[in-house]
Formats: sequence, structure tokens, C-alpha cells
Amino acid sequence: MKETARAARQEGHVLGLVPTMGALHEGHLSLVQRAQTECSRVAASIFVNPKQFGPTEDFAKYPRAFENDVEKLQKAAVTFLFAPDIAEMYPSGFTTHVEVEGLSAKLEGAARPGHFRGVATVVMKLLQIIRPNFAYFGRKDAQQAQVISQVTRDLNLDTEIVICPIVREEDGLALSSRNAYLNAEERKAATVLYFALKAVKDQIAVGVRDSLQLQSAMNKVLSAEPRARVEYAAIVDAETFEPVTRVGRAAYALITAYLGKTRLLDNMLITPVGANSEEFVVEL
Repeated sequence: MKETARAARQEGHVLGLVPTMGALHEGHLSLVQRAQTECSRVAASIFVNPKQFGPTEDFAKYPRAFENDVEKLQKAAVTFLFAPDIAEMYPSGFTTHVEVEGLSAKLEGAARPGHFRGVATVVMKLLQIIRPNFAYFGRKDAQQAQVISQVTRDLNLDTEIVICPIVREEDGLALSSRNAYLNAEERKAATVLYFALKAVKDQIAVGVRDSLQLQSAMNKVLSAEPRARVEYAAIVDAETFEPVTRVGRAAYALITAYLGKTRLLDNMLITPVGANSEEFVVEL
């Protein structure tokens, strides 16, 4: 893969990378489509990274559909597929890890100790192996995207990180490989995350900026769905992921909840139209 990517760069190609853990859906393919508009060669990776799963998490059960994924990537005209095994990525004696202090300890980091260290390490390896001009990630994993952006800034990597919009089902559910775990009742109930975020959007539209009021709007919707067990619902700064008392600059509304045994997350980006503006654009 290193030699192939090096040859593409030497030929003058703009190289894009779409890192995935497989079980591909339209959200992943939207990243491929974005990459193809900005790059002359597109690589995708499929690697279920054991280092970002905790000991009680679903590594062994994580959806794997390699042949189907390959077919989808071929139809999407991806140029290169990098699908290493665990021993290639983490050979015997591997002891080096990448960790973003502070940001990695909050919210998802607190709920899943070691998760972001595993994410940062594998992404660093992929970026070093392929050295793409651009790497594409979905906004559904907002804190992960921020961790990755922080790594590339702090370590002066040449790759530009591109964060792309969430892709949703017609009923609003954010696409996720883990949606395959949901039974019919859980799948129907899972849309409560979207409607809770939409309640925040409605509040923003009528001028509400107080985070307690916005969180109350989220929790009112979430509490009406008995199948949803909320882990957290928060309004946070879009860069630091610290809680905010009032939305005055870019922020996220974040929700993580269990539907049965399936842990789902969703978010909404709230961005001011301009500096010191009280008008906001909301991206669901």
C-alpha cells in the first residue's frame, strides 16, 4: 500500500482516503463520492480496529461483510482498497500509541476508556502508510472527528481532514453499521434521537440559546420513548467539547443512547452565521 500510494503521488495524483471498519452503508459511500470530486485517486481502507474496542464491547460481533463491501467499493470506482489484517497493523512488539489529552477524556472518552487512543493510533498509522492529501470522515462521530483533526494539527501532518455531513434514513435515523443490531421495535424507537435533536433545532429557530433550555427540549423528547436508555444528552463547544451555558459560537447538541443492547449516537452542529452573530445555521 505504501508503494502504491507513493507511486500515485509521484504521478501527480491528488490522493484521497476514506478510512472505514467495513459493513459499508450509504454514509460511507457519500464520503467516497465527496473524495472523488476533490481527488484524482481514491483509496478506502477496511480494518476493524481492535484497539478502539473495550474488553466488554462488540469487537467480535461487529458487522463484517467484506465481499459485499468490496463490491460496493468497486461500483463506487474506488481506486485502491487497503484491507490489512491485525498482525500487519499491530505486529508483535507493538507498543506505540497516540493520545490526545483532555479531549479524549470527555463524553465518549469517559464512557469508553481507551477508545480515542485506539482511534488516534490507527488513523495515524493509516495516514502514515498512505499519506493522502485528504482524508474523509463522517460528522456522526463528531468527537472522533475532532480528535483526528487535533492529531493532524498537533503533529503537523500533511493530510487535510475533511468532515462530511451525516447521512440519514428517510425517517431521520443516522446511518450506522450498528443499526444492523436493532430489531424492528428498536429500529422504530431509534428515531427518537433524531426527533430530540430536531426539538433543539426548533428552539434555536425561535431564539433560545440557553443550554439548559435546549437540553430540556432534548430530554423531553427522549424521556417519552421508553425503549431509549440515554447515556448523555449535552450541548457542548464544537472545538473543546466542554459543556456550554449558552450557545454563542459553534456548538454541538450530542446524544448517546441505548436501544436494547445497541449503543447509538447522533448530533447536530450549530454554527453562527458570522462573528458575534445571534443567527445560527443548524446542520442535522
